[in-house]
Amino acid sequence: MEFRMKEHGFQGEFNFGTLDVSGDDKYGFRPYQLLAASVAVCSGGVLKKILLKKRIKFDDITIHVDIKRNAGGAQEITDIHLDFIIIGGNASKEKLAKSLEVARKNCPIVQSVHNSINITESIEQK
Repeated sequence: MEFRMKEHGFQGEFNFGTLDVSGDDKYGFRPYQLLAASVAVCSGGVLKKILLKKRIKFDDITIHVDIKRNAGGAQEITDIHLDFIIIGGNASKEKLAKSLEVARKNCPIVQSVHNSINITESIEQK
C-alpha cells in the first residue's frame, strides 16, 4: 500500500480505484471515518458469513455507526457503537445475538483495536 502527498492530503491507487484521504472532508475521506468504516464493514461482513453459514434467512443488513471522539485530546476515537439492523427473516433474538458475538470474536479489525477503542454493538430485526 502506498499513499502520495497531494496539496490537501494523500492519495492511494488501488485495484478498485483511487482513495483520497484528508483532514478536510472537502478533499477526501477523513482518517477517523475510514477507521470507523473498517470496524463496521469488517464486522458486518463477518456477521453476514455467519448468518449464511447458520442458514439464517435475511434480505439485507444495515449498520448504523455512532462514534465518540476525545475532544480534550488528540480527537482520537474513544467509542464506536455499531447498531446492526437485519432486514427480513425470522431468526430469534437469541440466534442473532449469538451470531453477533461470534462475529465480534472473528472480525480482525475489531480484534486489532479492541484494547484501544470501546466497541459496543446492538442487533435488531425488521
